[in-house]
Amino acid sequence: MNASERLIYAAFESDETFRIVLYRVIKEDLNMSAADFAKEAGIPYSTLYKILSGNRAPNIKTLRQLVYTAKKYEMPDANEFIAVIAARMVLDTITETKRKIGGRLITVKEYSANSIEEAIIVATRAERDGAKALVCAPIVSHTVEKIVSIPVTTIMPKESITAAIEIAMKKIG
Repeated sequence: MNASERLIYAAFESDETFRIVLYRVIKEDLNMSAADFAKEAGIPYSTLYKILSGNRAPNIKTLRQLVYTAKKYEMPDANEFIAVIAARMVLDTITETKRKIGGRLITVKEYSANSIEEAIIVATRAERDGAKALVCAPIVSHTVEKIVSIPVTTIMPKESITAAIEIAMKKIG
């Protein structure tokens, strides 16, 4: 069940459940601050704060805005992800498994590889798992592009991994 659906079901369950689910959707699913979410939803931060603290239940208009905002940042398919193929030490620098890029929330899955052969194997595995794009090192990206049918972006040593993930997002549309 996606974030907007969880909010709707929670609203029918109880104010307390709605408050908890809303907090989790904002922080965990959307990786946003409450202030940023309030701004995106077009409601005053004080209103969101009162709802999250349990001092106020949302009226129907506010509820619609909250659900609409959560829905706006959801991926069309919750299983969509971009695979990052790199050595474990590079993957350990990734602190987020979900990122908001260009107004879309994308899941980032790590695939560890310590050799060119392993990178090729995990690239095909990532595609089979449903990756929409791959991000990998230049030493293997050219070969991987010949094997998989999804977009491949190269991690350049001078660029951050975030830049490579953003390029992959642009390639998948």
